[in-house]
Parts: sequence; C-alpha cells; structure tokens
Amino acid sequence: MAMSLMGCSGTAPRTNAPRASESASASASTSASAQPSAGALTEPGADRRLGETATVEWTPKEGVDGKLAITVDKLESTSYKQTFSGWKLDEATLARAPYFVRASIKNDGKTDLGGYDAPLWGLDDEGNLVEAAAFKESFKPCAPKAFPKPFAPGASVDVCLVMLVPDQGKLVGVSFRPYEEFDPITWQGDLTPYAAPKASGSPSASPTS
Repeated sequence: MAMSLMGCSGTAPRTNAPRASESASASASTSASAQPSAGALTEPGADRRLGETATVEWTPKEGVDGKLAITVDKLESTSYKQTFSGWKLDEATLARAPYFVRASIKNDGKTDLGGYDAPLWGLDDEGNLVEAAAFKESFKPCAPKAFPKPFAPGASVDVCLVMLVPDQGKLVGVSFRPYEEFDPITWQGDLTPYAAPKASGSPSASPTS
C-alpha cells in the first residue's frame, strides 16, 4: 500500500522557533569556529564544520529548560526514486529536492527532553531556512527526528532529519536557531551521496508466538 508524506511541519512544541516561513533569512556569521571547552556554551553566530559540536541552551516550550550538545555529522543528497519508493507524493513535494541530515545529540542538561523534535533547520543555497519534514508512517532511510522517551540527562541519540528544499534547491548547511532574533549557529560541509545500509548476511530470525 502506498503511503503519503505529510507537509513540512514539526510535531513537537516549538514555541520559541523561527516563524514558519521558508524565506526567513539565515545568513552565516563570521564568528570564530574554535571549539569551546567541554560543557561551555557555544556563542551565538558561531560557525561549525561537519563533525564538530556546539553546546546550546534550548527551551522547547515554556517551563522546559534544556541544554544540548549537538554534532551534525553528515549532509546526504538523495532522490525520490532512490529512497521514497512506495510513497505517494504530491506535486508540491516533488518540486522539492530531498536531503538527509544526520546528527548526534546529547542531553547535556538536567531536564528530560523526551519526545521533542531535534531543534535543527536546513539551510539552502539561497540563505533560507527549511523545516524538517514530518511523516505519517515510519520512514526507514532516515528516522527518527524526535528524541526518544525518556531522553534523560546524560543520554545521547542519533537522529536523522529529512529536508525537502523548495524549487529543487541545494542544501548547504544546518542551523540551530531557537527563535527568530537568535544569531544562528551553523554547520556547513560537503554533501555525501546517500548509500543504503548493506543487508546483513545472517538469516532473519523467525517470529515468536
């Protein structure tokens, strides 16, 4: 059965997120890219390369104060033919170019952040922010974008976000921008072509009753 893709909107509360507009400016800062000491907050406007970590304060909703150590590991280029086989996609979706963002995130604070979406936005070659897509069903090539429940202090998780860039644009980076006035922390680096995981050589386990 064909499955359908939802619109590009997050499912977790984002009361302090930028306004939901794909034309919001996200120009990179010229701040130094030196890595901060462990546990120290990264200055707003800092530039990061892929594989480097930024430590940030994050309030996904009022009364929930968190701290995250975010490492954006990889930006992957893909195609609908390669990774969306079996999905029912409308013309508006097909007009966008698909990319995957892979990141590792540690809960570096004192608050359980289970269930919230990873607070990262794509950055296209026109300087626009792109919100991660949400799905009605599990999407195996790139899942999940939400933190597990619980996501306790000290826990770490690998996340993947699907970025559908308008007008067949190019994804050039990733931005942490928790509210519109925040000078974003940006990761940039080369795109890597998506490669499907190799199938295991061991036989599948039989289901148990």
